[in-house]
Amino acid sequence: DLMMAMIGSAVGLGNIWRFPNVLYSHGGGSFMIPYIVSLFLLGISFVLVEYAVGFKFKRSLARILFAVSKKLEPVAWFILLIVFLIATYYVCVVGWDLIYIVLSLTKAWGANPDLFFANNVLQATDSISGIFKIVPMVFASVFAIWFMAWFIIKRDLNDGIGNVSKVLLPVLCLIVVGIVAFSLTLPGASIGYTQIFTPDWSALTNLDVWLAAFGQIIFSLSLGMAIAMTYASYLPEGSKLVDNAVIVAFSNSGFEVFNSIGTFSILGFMALTTGMPFNELVTEGTGLAFVVFPQVFNTMGDVAYIIGPLFFICILFAGITSLIALLEGVCYSISEKFLIERKKTATAVCIVGFLISIIFTTAVGSTILGVFDAYLNNFALLFAILLECIIFGWIYKFDDLIEILNNNSSIKVGKTWKTVIKYILPICIAGLWIQGVMSTISTIDTLSSTIMLILTIVLIVVPIIFAKLPARNPHYYD
Repeated sequence: DLMMAMIGSAVGLGNIWRFPNVLYSHGGGSFMIPYIVSLFLLGISFVLVEYAVGFKFKRSLARILFAVSKKLEPVAWFILLIVFLIATYYVCVVGWDLIYIVLSLTKAWGANPDLFFANNVLQATDSISGIFKIVPMVFASVFAIWFMAWFIIKRDLNDGIGNVSKVLLPVLCLIVVGIVAFSLTLPGASIGYTQIFTPDWSALTNLDVWLAAFGQIIFSLSLGMAIAMTYASYLPEGSKLVDNAVIVAFSNSGFEVFNSIGTFSILGFMALTTGMPFNELVTEGTGLAFVVFPQVFNTMGDVAYIIGPLFFICILFAGITSLIALLEGVCYSISEKFLIERKKTATAVCIVGFLISIIFTTAVGSTILGVFDAYLNNFALLFAILLECIIFGWIYKFDDLIEILNNNSSIKVGKTWKTVIKYILPICIAGLWIQGVMSTISTIDTLSSTIMLILTIVLIVVPIIFAKLPARNPHYYD
């Protein structure tokens, strides 16, 4: 159950809607070289840290960092707050997808999916006055996703997340296999998938390509979010931690590479049938899922009434398994410190999360969502990962982690891994962080700067408050 939950937490929207764009825009086939290097150097290496720490302490993140040093508890709540805020807008994107499952049954988006998405679904505006206008359809879908999340995480791990992951993950994989198999039979499919296997070798000398590869691994494996640490704390004695980490990392990467073959094949079909240049079809984020694919389904004929709903159900399942993983660490830390039973904690977290998510259901919600995403991913989350590298690489007794990982694993780690965590990884993460800050600053405007200022204050004040609140658990400070 835990293995399925861990793989489900990694396989999410980043695999389906982000990876194809990153792959194409950073050298195609040649991107796979820095991607594979990043998978081992960053992905597996950092997941091992989280697994070892979670398995050793078998506590929540807040209690783990307090055990390392009393002064570090605010850092834990800082990380958990970032994860929670990411969940509040992640829910909204999954909510959009829920709407598109229904729309795909009749291709209700019409001949111009771009305008339909902006005007009919989001009812989007750039004016701040749009915050006072709630979009009913988006509001209802976001409520539905929060209700699903609450229904799952309020149960204990096996009955909730475990059982859901055991069902959703295999079904998700079957749907993806079916879509990829069908996409390869489409006329023009080779126009698409050859883009993946046609390398631009000059891209290997471009630092941005390597940073993009690191960024994708961070995003798709949910590094630094304490998810792997939380799940590992539930693992029984005798678990093969290194083996498990490798399985999760390779499952995640294998899924997104395999899925991209289907995605690019479908886009190749569209390029052939519409005459549009391929590079105009590959777009990042919401455009790929809610604009480009509806355009593709419009050209497919009646078979799109089957492929369309399956595609959006696929995104829904990936989104749900990742969402419950985002919320698990937050609920665990609150429950452990304040001795609140799981159901009550899940209810409180989901209610607060829903209230924040209402902001994204307004007419200006998609604009605010973009600011949240840029700030939390490019700035806050990377900074959190850097802090974790420093804490567990330099402050904590790192050799203890090596011993824990090697106890029952058939794959062993040693001095090389220690060097990666203490020296190489912090340098790479610092480079990514600087790039993220620069890109965020370069696109800032008045609305964005105001939202970022508010988020900064919240991320400083709230963690300090949670750390200062006395624990009701008498063993919390042991």
